[in-house]
Amino acid sequence: MKKTHPAFVIFLFFLGWVFMYADRNILSPVMGSIGEEWGLDKSQLGLMSTVFFAAYAAMQIPTGFLADKFGRVKVLVIGYLLFGVATYLSGMATTFLMFLMMRALTGLGEGTYYGSQYGISSTITPRKYRGLVSALINSGMAFGISLGFVASSYFTYTLNKGWQYPFYVFAIPTVIVAILIAIFVRDNTHKEKTAVALDKQEKFDMKLLFTKNHILVYVLIFCSLYGFFGMLTWLPYYLQTVRGVEASQTGIIASLVPWASIPGAILFGFLSDKIKNRKPLIISLALAGAVCQFVIPYTENYSLLLVGLALYGLLGKLALDPVLISYLADITPPAMYSRVYGFFNFSGMLSSIFAPYITGYFADITGELEFGFYISGALLIFGAIVFMFTNNKGYVLESKMEEYKPEGEKAV
Repeated sequence: MKKTHPAFVIFLFFLGWVFMYADRNILSPVMGSIGEEWGLDKSQLGLMSTVFFAAYAAMQIPTGFLADKFGRVKVLVIGYLLFGVATYLSGMATTFLMFLMMRALTGLGEGTYYGSQYGISSTITPRKYRGLVSALINSGMAFGISLGFVASSYFTYTLNKGWQYPFYVFAIPTVIVAILIAIFVRDNTHKEKTAVALDKQEKFDMKLLFTKNHILVYVLIFCSLYGFFGMLTWLPYYLQTVRGVEASQTGIIASLVPWASIPGAILFGFLSDKIKNRKPLIISLALAGAVCQFVIPYTENYSLLLVGLALYGLLGKLALDPVLISYLADITPPAMYSRVYGFFNFSGMLSSIFAPYITGYFADITGELEFGFYISGALLIFGAIVFMFTNNKGYVLESKMEEYKPEGEKAV
């Protein structure tokens, strides 16, 4: 079969994130309706996201090992198909317990994507473009968040189709994307084989995934994702119940975060490729995200609230991610990419297990949702501080690979 152009592979991975994040966020605008139908309190509403993220996080580490050993595309496609089917079944759930089971199954399916996808994309992308390419792929998250928010609100409240309808709608293109990736994406490139050979030659082991730099990246992504998923889960509900925004409009307002993140992610991904030391950029983005987490609930001015949401999108988690992904690629052997991204995403998703439930728990106790935002901001400040202790040591493979390239591929 003719080799697929890398740009098309990047586009398919972009679509993969679109429907991953659309699925996650069709739930947020309809949480109130689901709660009314089954008589749920805020802790139980948070539990719907928690079970999904628990299953998703549980898949990260085993997926990394399976993908590096048996094939990244195979593992990715099987999981993505499961994700599509489980999304459809989520809409068919007739009880709260059944719905929780389907969301957990959806999480297991989606859990095969992160490590496998970034393992492939980091391998086929030259080092000098990794930040930009990661940002382009990551922008699918922003499109998906917005699509999920807006479509869920539109189908459920504007068209009065019921909260189940968005799950049915998004299941179909999800399965189509899985089939397209199975047909067009390959991960057995010459560069990948060369990297594996070099890794075996130098006898790499798991210690290379737990250097001081790696561990501090894992801590920072935990802090970053805690606030991000706490916000995604509760923001539409917060806007409805605390700020008095119409339910049909919450999806559009909440979409300010992902839409603002697209230019931010591309800009900072591009800048990260141009600078030698990404550390100051990473710390600055983490601190900026923390400030936004404090401003959003603190301000009583509606316009300032919207500005805070837009700035969080521009400077927050979605802008930070491509820089961290590129940073990890620089300090990790390529044959271990799926594993390191599995540990990376597992660390982040651990926070997402707790964030929705903890936010709901404190809301039940205090009667206010704002406390969850303040916790998120404090964690981001902590993450920025610990990342200051990283050093400049890393792993650079490109110079070693040069001598292993076929004659026609060697640099002149």
